[in-house]
Amino acid sequence: MHLVWFRRDLRGLDNRALNAASEASDPVVGIFIETPEQWASHHLAPKQAGLIKARLEALREELSARNIPLVVERAADFSQSAEKVADYAHRIGATAVFANKEYELNESKRDEQVCAALANKGIAWYAYDDRNLFAPGTIKSGKGEPYKVFTPFKKACLRALDGMDVSPCQKPSKRETNVAIDTIFSELKPVHFDYPTEDVSDWASDEKGILEHMRRYCREQVADYKRQRDFPAVDATSQLSPYLAIGALSPRQCLARLQEEQADWREPDTGAATWLSELIWRDFYQEVSAQNPAISKKYSFLAWGESVVWDNDPSLFEAWKAGKTGFPIVDAAMHQLNQTGWMHNRLRMIVASFLTKDLLIDWRWGEDYFMSKLIDGDFASNNGGWQWSASVGTDAQPYFRIFNPTTQGERFDSDGRFIRRWLPALKQVPGKHIHQPWRWAEQYAQTLDYPRPVVDHATQRKKALAIFEAAKNQPQEQTP
Repeated sequence: MHLVWFRRDLRGLDNRALNAASEASDPVVGIFIETPEQWASHHLAPKQAGLIKARLEALREELSARNIPLVVERAADFSQSAEKVADYAHRIGATAVFANKEYELNESKRDEQVCAALANKGIAWYAYDDRNLFAPGTIKSGKGEPYKVFTPFKKACLRALDGMDVSPCQKPSKRETNVAIDTIFSELKPVHFDYPTEDVSDWASDEKGILEHMRRYCREQVADYKRQRDFPAVDATSQLSPYLAIGALSPRQCLARLQEEQADWREPDTGAATWLSELIWRDFYQEVSAQNPAISKKYSFLAWGESVVWDNDPSLFEAWKAGKTGFPIVDAAMHQLNQTGWMHNRLRMIVASFLTKDLLIDWRWGEDYFMSKLIDGDFASNNGGWQWSASVGTDAQPYFRIFNPTTQGERFDSDGRFIRRWLPALKQVPGKHIHQPWRWAEQYAQTLDYPRPVVDHATQRKKALAIFEAAKNQPQEQTP
């Protein structure tokens, strides 16, 4: 008997652990462990928990067609989940447990624990690199060191792709059943989470629907990605990130489909190449997280980032979370996040810059809030994005590059179409005034159910520059 431990790899296709477990004739059982206390400490969004639950229900049906039962158990945290897997493997007589690696600190420690527990029971442990295009540590500089800057990392990845077969793994064949497998099937209970979940009916959760979403985007939309991706009112992004985050899709599947649909996928400045670059950004942040355990402990990548003296005004943080800052593009973005669990990528940069550079609030506050809301929350990508915006991460934007939220709105939502969708109070404001509606209200004696700006951008910009400059000039200690 082989046991496959599903984590953030909730797919039956292109799953290296599942395929390895299925190579021999042994019966295969899948297991997933809900860890509500661990999820709460990691700020898992109820929206993402809802998608995980829906995906598990669909995956159970997909695997059952191959005579592979999927058991869903519960443990408080990662430590208990390791014990639960080892005990279950022993109980069903499994000779080996198969899983795909996760690279964050807590996850790595959990896997060390389960490996030891299984060894004590005489059960083998096999773990596979399956999460990225390139496993952390495989793309190195000419000096044999991990990259700390994205552009050379990307170039190295593109070189490595030359001649590389990225064809997804084949679907495991249908298994022979037996009394033990039939018994496990008969004992399966409906998937139930103790952790809060939210409705995800707007998102496909079945294999067929997810794959069709990917195919349609790569076939019909990706060509326009470079030209349109920064405009939130335009449906130009793939919105595949939730599936990558929970492993319902693999990046190899995305790349293979991109290559099949777009012959110019390697040509610079094409939509396909730009979208591939985003997949490589995902690998880059996974690499940085895996190579620097301090990041999992909430430290800035740059040591001087720990010397930034944040204002951390709770009332301003609440205004930011609620979308009541008086800056329309920021507020519309936060309403999109709060209502849907998703936010356009350009807007993620705008609201993160605003929180850290205009409101002078610690990037970690924003990082945690995003994780608590995002259906596509992924630790490495979310952390990397926030550290980039706060100018304290690897290859981050310079601290003196501070987005003006008004001009960002004017540039990327010039007619206010996105703003009006999420801020109904501004529907009657003319286009030329939509980014500074308080001025229109004053000029034409109108009453708006919308706040004035909570800060003055020019004033806060000067303050931010001084604070960040002072932090850089502080003597630095080595990050733990």
